[in-house]
Amino acid sequence: EKDFGVEVKDLHRPAIDELVRPNPDDPTGKSMMRRVPDVLDCWFESGSMPYAQVHYPFENQDWFENHFPADFIVEYVAQTRGWFYTLMVLSTALFDKPPFQNCICHGVILDSEGKKLSKRIRNYPDPLEMFDKHGADAMRWFLMASPILRGNDLLIDKDGKAIAEVVRLVQNPIWNAYYFFTLYANSDGVKAEFRSDSTQLLDRYILAKTASLVEAMTTCLDAYDLPGACQEFSGFLDALNNWYIRRSRERFWREEQDQDKKDAYDTLYTVLVTLCRVGAPLLPLVLEEIHQGLTGAESVHLEAWPDAASLVQDPELVLRMDRVRDVCSAGLGLRRSADLRVRQPLASLKLAGAGMAELADYFSLIQDEVNVKEVSLGEEITDYASFVLKVNARTLGPRLGQEMKKVLIASKKGDWKSLPDGGVEVGGHSLQEGEYELLLQAKEGVTCQALPGNDAIVILDTELTEPLIQEGKARDLLRLIQQARKSADLHVSDRIRTEVVVPEGWAPAITAFQSLISENCLATDLTIVDQLSADLFHEKATLGKDEFEIGVAKV
Repeated sequence: EKDFGVEVKDLHRPAIDELVRPNPDDPTGKSMMRRVPDVLDCWFESGSMPYAQVHYPFENQDWFENHFPADFIVEYVAQTRGWFYTLMVLSTALFDKPPFQNCICHGVILDSEGKKLSKRIRNYPDPLEMFDKHGADAMRWFLMASPILRGNDLLIDKDGKAIAEVVRLVQNPIWNAYYFFTLYANSDGVKAEFRSDSTQLLDRYILAKTASLVEAMTTCLDAYDLPGACQEFSGFLDALNNWYIRRSRERFWREEQDQDKKDAYDTLYTVLVTLCRVGAPLLPLVLEEIHQGLTGAESVHLEAWPDAASLVQDPELVLRMDRVRDVCSAGLGLRRSADLRVRQPLASLKLAGAGMAELADYFSLIQDEVNVKEVSLGEEITDYASFVLKVNARTLGPRLGQEMKKVLIASKKGDWKSLPDGGVEVGGHSLQEGEYELLLQAKEGVTCQALPGNDAIVILDTELTEPLIQEGKARDLLRLIQQARKSADLHVSDRIRTEVVVPEGWAPAITAFQSLISENCLATDLTIVDQLSADLFHEKATLGKDEFEIGVAKV
């Protein structure tokens, strides 16, 4: 601008050339000025970043030599021919070593129709709105848990519904576990301790499961596998909420302040604190809040990484209990298929297949979770059902070509066998996962489902007798009373007086199972009446076509 008397608004070609051309001579008359026609690739200077940023080798030699190469870099997939390439070429030429130890090469975020995100058409959710609506942790998790961090593309809807799912499936379960603990601990005046020496079976399981989580998360994060770490973390939440806490609720509800109850509190506290510390890199804000609430410590991010050895090391227990959870999941799935609510007791559940006898010590857990009167071992799987091989022709065809005909003919004849290391052999060929399916075909009158691995099945007796029906009604009424307690804003430990107005045919069930109902809802008095007393909290409820009136009051 000084030398040529022009205003420079754009330094790029060809704009800068147009400014120079009218008067290329040096106004001082001492030299001639010409712009070099070639421009060095701008990625050259970006590739020089590791040393150029600290003016090496002219300054900061010690710092540079102690910080190079970098632990990791991150950029999107197109940088394999941009920044990643020039970093590698220059570092190799100058230092004969790579410029980084690890590289996270992510994919591209696209809209729900597969188009690149555009500021002009605004085909993406506003990040600030997502922060305000769902929180920064939800968006952080959504991105880190997605295939984008393994180089694949990621579709994102404009409304951000997928981000909202993170709150429902990940954040809420953690918060619910924290809320459950604080609700009952504060009610009982308990100050829990960090300890892992409980001998109770469920406590030992969740502590061992937590130790496995720490080890798995450590492995994933050491390998910069963020989606893998997210998968390990979210998988653990199901074991914590839908197994350990659900199966341990009565220990927290119990009035007696005995050692078993203390073990339950201390175990859940230990697991939650460890969970906060191991998950802090993934959900830094939510877990900061929970960790401070649990411990009063300054920050979870200042704590040491958890030590799996300080918990319970029992991988065999984890494997067996996870197998028990698979059994319960199958049993509950069969209930849903038969349209049988969980509160309706059933007569029996049988297990048949590999390893089922090893679960005998856990039958009482299965019995309670699936709500059956008896759990027993059956004989061979073939006594109840058979497996049918379904070949995935689309996947297998390109690999086998003309041999595919032999495989299809043999599979239809049932001429196949399972292989010891996984997979099946059919038509002289070994098929691996993804190339086939094993479908369970039950015998007539049998209700069953296969467990993962197809080496065992669960058989459920779905026939309802009159005593079972009556007990189911009693448990339905119990749920309505518990709901009325909640609506009346009663504390979880409050004793209550209860009156119920019930439809015709319900009285026998209540009379037969009065103690079960009263004990579980903390009712000192449970009475069937024609009209509720005025001094009670009143609530109406329905079950199908049946209508009820529930009255509760604190004693």
